[in-house]
Amino acid sequence: MNPTPPTPAPETAAAVHAAPAVPATPAMTADDEAAARAVLNRLRRAQGQLAGVIAMVEEGRDCRDVVTQLAAVSRALDRAGFKIIASRMRECMTAREDGGEPKLSEEQLEKLFLTLA
Repeated sequence: MNPTPPTPAPETAAAVHAAPAVPATPAMTADDEAAARAVLNRLRRAQGQLAGVIAMVEEGRDCRDVVTQLAAVSRALDRAGFKIIASRMRECMTAREDGGEPKLSEEQLEKLFLTLA
């Protein structure tokens, strides 16, 4: 009789949500890496909140509670989007100061901003 292989230990919440290193590119500054980590943290938080909302719906929880939590997820995603746009604005200003061309024009940044507003 073949022995049953041991089952791997379930992953802990900390292991699942551990922040992997932000992949650095040659042009990334410490500020860029910090901004990327902040965005990833906000997105992970929103992901956890969304999982909670899904569980609430599956459990048949009160509509008001579900909508309140869903609004929190929406705000977390908005904040992540604003953080991304803010870091791109800083990148564009720095490019101009260095005499280079920014990756996004002012009009493109404005359009991105308005998609979240």
